[in-house]
Amino acid sequence: MDTNWMKARQTQYAAYATIYIAIVIAALILVNFLAQRYSKAYDSTSNKRFSLSEQTEKIVKNLSKDVNATYVDKASGFRTAKDLLDRYQALSPKLHVKYIDPTTDPVSAQASGVRAAGTLAVEAGARRDEAKSITEEEITGALIRVLKEGERNVCFTSGLGEHSVDDTSPSSYSGVKEVAERSNYKVRSISLLEKPEVPKDCTVLVIGGPRRDYPEAVAGAIKTYVEGGGRGLFMLDPPLKGMREDVGENPELVKVLSGWGVTPTNEIVLDVSGAGRFFRMGPEIPLVASYESQPIVRDLKETASAMPLSRPLEVKASEGKATTEKLFSSMEKSFAKNVNAIKGEIAIDPEKDKKGPFVLGVAGKYNTGVPNNDGRFVVFGSASFASNGYLKFGGNRDIVGNALNWLAADEELISIRPKDPEDRRIQLTNRQMSVVRYTTLILLPLLIALAGFSVWWQRR
Repeated sequence: MDTNWMKARQTQYAAYATIYIAIVIAALILVNFLAQRYSKAYDSTSNKRFSLSEQTEKIVKNLSKDVNATYVDKASGFRTAKDLLDRYQALSPKLHVKYIDPTTDPVSAQASGVRAAGTLAVEAGARRDEAKSITEEEITGALIRVLKEGERNVCFTSGLGEHSVDDTSPSSYSGVKEVAERSNYKVRSISLLEKPEVPKDCTVLVIGGPRRDYPEAVAGAIKTYVEGGGRGLFMLDPPLKGMREDVGENPELVKVLSGWGVTPTNEIVLDVSGAGRFFRMGPEIPLVASYESQPIVRDLKETASAMPLSRPLEVKASEGKATTEKLFSSMEKSFAKNVNAIKGEIAIDPEKDKKGPFVLGVAGKYNTGVPNNDGRFVVFGSASFASNGYLKFGGNRDIVGNALNWLAADEELISIRPKDPEDRRIQLTNRQMSVVRYTTLILLPLLIALAGFSVWWQRR
């Protein structure tokens, strides 16, 4: 038997090639098999735009019952929805997603109850809700609404110059209302002037930057509510005069808070660290870059927040039944100036003004003596930080949402919320714009022309 062909170089090369091809095919089969069974993605964007938030992961991973999600749209729209919904399904086997094209399956589409294409219907038991668009905020909000049982109300005080939840102007609180509603809270405004008594169905009472002083009866009603096991969110601007609308000192409300160990002072915090200049913010808008370990803020690592027109909060051990925890403070390079010393333009006097840092946020509990019925309160030295104009800055929205969740004892919802697309635009001065313009339109073309002339001259 002739075995020379087996020793031939061409035969050996063919054998090597066959082995290599077999190995590559086997590797591809293995990779595809693993990819089908184990889905793993890496998000390289700076703000993890294509990753689900901690809040979403916490909710979906902890599903205790099956949740059915039905997406109704044309088949051409399935791919976009599937990119996001697949991330949800990868977190829990209890989440089931179905896609329906009303053109090819009108009966199933009608049975889903969806009336508008591009809508996701979410069902858990007998509860049903809809995500109007395929965004993480809408989908997670729908999940929260179908999973949370019982009605929880967030009541905003009104009638004494508080920020309105119905107005959409930059100084209003319609954004806070939206944050609350996404956590399945019902929002309404109440007046304590006609009847100084907080309604019993208010889960959380929000005092949002009153400009006029609360009467003793109103402040007393708020005190009775919290000390009886209620939950209060207090956001108070410094009592500045000579502004577009003066802000009162609110002595009766300050007296109530002081009884719980938190005293808002009649000063305004000015940040001279220079950090605000990167965001075109002046010293009257102090930035917060570090936080304490309290649940409301412990997840806000490496996230800056803006606290415009803040007043310091003096925190002392309460002689009563209240206990307090600091949330965050201003930067070290900050001063507190008494509002009565401000005449026209705000100027810092390092010799007279207090030096920072200053506490700007506090959370506390009041022992009612009844098990599992402690009163809770959160105090912020700024009311403007939650307004529409500042709510989307850094961690502001998370602070407000987490405060509402903590007050309502919904600690499982506390985390970073779904992220907005990051604005990565470059801010240039007129001089920098001129440099860019002349460099791209004149200098670079001239250099290219000179290089070409040099090459031609050398080859001439």
